Amino acid sequence: MWRAWRFSASAPTQPVGPDDDLATAPNQLLWIDASDIDRQQLTALGERFGIHELAVEDLGEGGQRTKLEDYGDHWHVALYDCRIDGAEFTSNEIDVVFGDRWIVTRHHGLDTAIIDEARRRHEILLHTDEIATATRALWAVLDVIVDGWFDVSEAIDEVLERIEDTVFDGRNSIPPSDVFALRRSLVAFRRTAAPTREVLAELIRGEIDGIGTDTARRLHDVNDHVLRILEILEAQRELLTALFEAQLAIASNRMNQVMKATSSWGAILVLNTLIAGIYGMNFRHMPELNWVVGYPLALASMLAVTVGGYVLFKRRGWL
Repeated sequence: MWRAWRFSASAPTQPVGPDDDLATAPNQLLWIDASDIDRQQLTALGERFGIHELAVEDLGEGGQRTKLEDYGDHWHVALYDCRIDGAEFTSNEIDVVFGDRWIVTRHHGLDTAIIDEARRRHEILLHTDEIATATRALWAVLDVIVDGWFDVSEAIDEVLERIEDTVFDGRNSIPPSDVFALRRSLVAFRRTAAPTREVLAELIRGEIDGIGTDTARRLHDVNDHVLRILEILEAQRELLTALFEAQLAIASNRMNQVMKATSSWGAILVLNTLIAGIYGMNFRHMPELNWVVGYPLALASMLAVTVGGYVLFKRRGWL
């Protein structure tokens, strides 16, 4: 399945059907968006626009690293849209192949929302009498993808806030598996986002012909957003590490408190056991054996030791 449109600054966007001519006139841009397309259709598109066989192969197979490939008169850019559900990170490859007056986008999945939004942003530029170019369409795709990364980072912030609340609540703890699942997602997100800087750097340096001043300025803005995302990811990774260490520290402190209380009561009971052991020995000749007040005095001594020990350890914060 593929969709297509013709863009021109002097005319509204025109949808192109499967049976229509794919030829383009000067100052026109033909945008073809392919999602669930078979190999035969990809080969036909490749022959129609002269796309290199390696680029056609990449479009069909997917699983490419983020990159910008130069094939002389056309280019291939592999990008990734990112999503996160809880702590589960997923990414969807979006390939862009473009030439002088045409662009082909290939997303491995049936979700067309990104391309629809990119097309809308590209049309906004045309309303300001900008010339329809493939590089501006590429900017629109990049802009939508990177804007979506901010949604992912905000979702990660919400997960981190829940972890922080749980850690410092004092009643529950976060399972280490959940912490490492989120950390794994952060690593995967950064591994996806970081190479995009190289793609944008090549575009901004003028590796591709036809990038005007306005488009270069817009690509600079996208590059700034990517750098900001990477800074946020680094801060989130450090925060997650700090929260995990804080949880370990809190658990250790809680264990120390338990050990202090246990040791305090153990010391108190040892003194009582000492008194009971001494006066419980069955010897015939003991100084206090015939005392009338011996038994009450032993109980009073135990009570005094218990109260005194409790007050002492309470003041020191052990109980």
